[in-house]
Amino acid sequence: MHDPLNLSGDECREVIASPVATVVGEIEVPAREARVSKAQGWDRSAQTGSDVLLADGTVGRIRPITSGDRREVAHLHEGLSPESSGLRFFSVSRAAASRYVDHVMASCDGGGVLALGLWRHDLLVGVATAETSDAETAEIAFLVSDEAHGLGIATLLLEHLAAAARIVGIPRFTAEVLADNAPMLQVMRDAGFTVTHRSEQGVVTIEMDTSDTPEAVAAADRRDSISESASLEPLLSPGRVAVVGVRRDGTGVGAAILEAILDGGFTGEVVVVHPGGDISRRVRTVTGFDELDPPPDLVVVAVPPAHVVDTIASAGRCGARAAVVVTSGFAEMGADGAVLQRELTRVARSHDLRVVGPNCLGLLDNQAGVHLDATFGGAPPPEGGLAVASQSGGVGIVLLDTARRIGLGVRHFVSLGNKADVSSNDLLAAWLDEPGVTAGALYLESFGNSAKFARIARRFSERKPLLAVAGGRSGGGQRAGASHTAAAATPAVRVDALFAQAGVIGCSDADDLAQTALLLEGQPLPAGNRVAVLGNAGGMGVLAADALEVDGLDVPAFSEGLRTRLTAHVDATLGTSNPIDVGAAGSPETIGHTLDVLLASDEVDAVLCVLVRTRTMDWNGALDSVAAARARHPEKTVIGVLLGDDHDRALPGVTLLPTVPSAVRSLRHATRYADWRRQPRDPKPLAEYARSAASRDRAQAHLSSAGPGWLGLRECRTLVAPYGVVPLGIVVAGASAAARAACDLGFPVALKVADPRIVHKTERGLVRAGLSTAEEVEAAVREMAHVTGTKQVEILVQPMVAGVEVALGVVRDPGLGSLVRVAAGGVATEIWDDQRLLIAPVTRADVLSALRSLRIWPLLAGFRGQPAADTDALVDLVVGVGLLAYEVPELVEMDLNPVLVNPDGCELVDVKIRIAEAGAWDSGVPRRLRPPATVTGG
Repeated sequence: MHDPLNLSGDECREVIASPVATVVGEIEVPAREARVSKAQGWDRSAQTGSDVLLADGTVGRIRPITSGDRREVAHLHEGLSPESSGLRFFSVSRAAASRYVDHVMASCDGGGVLALGLWRHDLLVGVATAETSDAETAEIAFLVSDEAHGLGIATLLLEHLAAAARIVGIPRFTAEVLADNAPMLQVMRDAGFTVTHRSEQGVVTIEMDTSDTPEAVAAADRRDSISESASLEPLLSPGRVAVVGVRRDGTGVGAAILEAILDGGFTGEVVVVHPGGDISRRVRTVTGFDELDPPPDLVVVAVPPAHVVDTIASAGRCGARAAVVVTSGFAEMGADGAVLQRELTRVARSHDLRVVGPNCLGLLDNQAGVHLDATFGGAPPPEGGLAVASQSGGVGIVLLDTARRIGLGVRHFVSLGNKADVSSNDLLAAWLDEPGVTAGALYLESFGNSAKFARIARRFSERKPLLAVAGGRSGGGQRAGASHTAAAATPAVRVDALFAQAGVIGCSDADDLAQTALLLEGQPLPAGNRVAVLGNAGGMGVLAADALEVDGLDVPAFSEGLRTRLTAHVDATLGTSNPIDVGAAGSPETIGHTLDVLLASDEVDAVLCVLVRTRTMDWNGALDSVAAARARHPEKTVIGVLLGDDHDRALPGVTLLPTVPSAVRSLRHATRYADWRRQPRDPKPLAEYARSAASRDRAQAHLSSAGPGWLGLRECRTLVAPYGVVPLGIVVAGASAAARAACDLGFPVALKVADPRIVHKTERGLVRAGLSTAEEVEAAVREMAHVTGTKQVEILVQPMVAGVEVALGVVRDPGLGSLVRVAAGGVATEIWDDQRLLIAPVTRADVLSALRSLRIWPLLAGFRGQPAADTDALVDLVVGVGLLAYEVPELVEMDLNPVLVNPDGCELVDVKIRIAEAGAWDSGVPRRLRPPATVTGG
């Protein structure tokens, strides 16, 4: 094997030009032409550059290397230690490095090499190259400066090289690495790509798939969380804060924030930066950032918009690592403001400084040992474990006020504003592993990178609750929120699919979110959906029971044994069924003992206490008895609604909510989330499912030769078969062939014209069912040929099968990528409107949850004594469809309807597929910081 690392530029070009042939689709072309085509494509893949987070939280920039970077590339290679040079070039000779620099510089501008560089603090610290060796393969190599080891630079460059390879259609990388080069081998193993390797004479030859498989994406997301945590630590736990923009007369936002910081008991150091000095008697003032040593962790900026960029630059030069820009007048004001906002982001990142805002309310770090209130809203809520991010300042104020009013503890509050830099995705990634964060809450009007949000939100929800309110679900809401993302599905459907699959608790408004968070913070998750209603006013109990059942919760009839135990404490004439009525004059003992019995019962998962204050009862004694009973049974969920009580009070161990509807709504959210958490993780990982890169090659080849459109049935079958999606029957041409196929399959059979261009087949007599003889088949095919005007019409011959009709499908969404549809099937699928959408790829748990939510689930599970359908086979089929949709993005629409599911498996009766160019879609991999935002806050 030739080693291009040790060849001259002319020798390398000779190797690349070797006349080996390759096959693309059905056409044989010289390998050199195919490779040149791929190499020229590198230019398409090389964007202007991306900001990235390194492992220590600092900011780098990755961009293509051009001939103008020669001096920096040479300097990087010249600065290598002998050890690094030996590991990289298999030789300590400087000549090898020099020859390789010459080769890369000669080939990177439109040649066969893509060279990417990573700059940190304006210094080139890493280089990665990919050099096409044949139409399917590129050889890769990496170099990182000795001073920058341990920052994850090689891994970031690998992710970006792989993304460029995917764009130009190169599915495979190769690399030769010395066996002693443990760090580089670790990079290859941990990147998440599918890797094979072989060792020979101290050299490890690695082959790597460039596909952004679910495993590769998950590995990148894990690394992203580490980087985000390091990057946002100065923002989320600052020890020193500087405020810029405080007026001398004490008016304005800057002065309001300074007052909030001082009055809120911030435990760190606060300083005002003002060119005039001596602004406040309560705090030190400096005239410039150069007077601050050590530098502030966080800078709060409230200066006019024209001065914001200079302020951020000064803060960055002195070493500040985070800023909150409350100033408005940026992208929300139009094109000029957007330009200013982009410059703000650029300058901040050039100094490793992360920015919240602009056009925001500020932030609250309410954790013990910090207590920073850098907002201009009202009084802060109590300390707690909830981390909140809000795209709207107004909604943020309402959330904080509601939390304070109901006693909901908050740890972090971040007003995102225009999201020029820091987004909800960044915060979730940082909060994921923060021990003090026990739950998350979001108000969003746009999702930015929806696919990345779905993944991060799911990882978060698997550990702790994540609640969200999504604005802009209606047409009017979208206009008001300025969320204009086009979609194949309506915004509400898209958001519902996103939340349901990721385990996000979707709430209707700020009150709903805060009340549910209060319940989740104060109670164990319900073990099930069985609720007992305990009250002292019969009508209120009845209304509560009605509301619970309307919301899908179970108010079970108690067993005879439980009713007998309750009778010992409750007069049977009042009611020992569910709901339980202890009477208007119920004593504290009666209420306490009754609650004891309910909480001790294995027939109850949660208790809703609805108590109405009357003059005939010992109110305070009743509440004490409820608290005492609750303390004896801490494992159950207990919610209280106290009516007629004018006093704000706490009831230890019991979550108090203001109304029955609010209590029912919050309990419904908690129960559904608990059920989602209980779903078993998949025993069979996606990597074990059948899959093949050949399917995408076929889709791309068809687009090149025939353009976009609907595939023929034979093409459909070839495309889907590697993913375990096998349509029923045989495709043949002509009457005789159809008769033979029918005899092979066994009678009775069904026939259908296989030409996808023909619509309304049933109405035109081009579908026949229940044919029992070869003669009937031949006659039917001849009639179909006459109708279509085709002598040798292609016919799909299928055996007659029965089962529950299910519809599966795929639609391509510009924000979420491929969505898999699971629905009741048959000709009336649209009428039933019984469906769920899932974001591809899907897991078995996702699919099973979706199936169980359909109204047709009882038919699949075995209705009225009928045998259960093979739902395991159906689940595997949907997982395969999801992988196909994810890995072949050119598949923009697919319809499998009906799929007949019976005890013996699944039969795919009909399949339709439309392919087109995949279009731009951002999965969030490779990792990079969001481009400067233009979405406005509220």
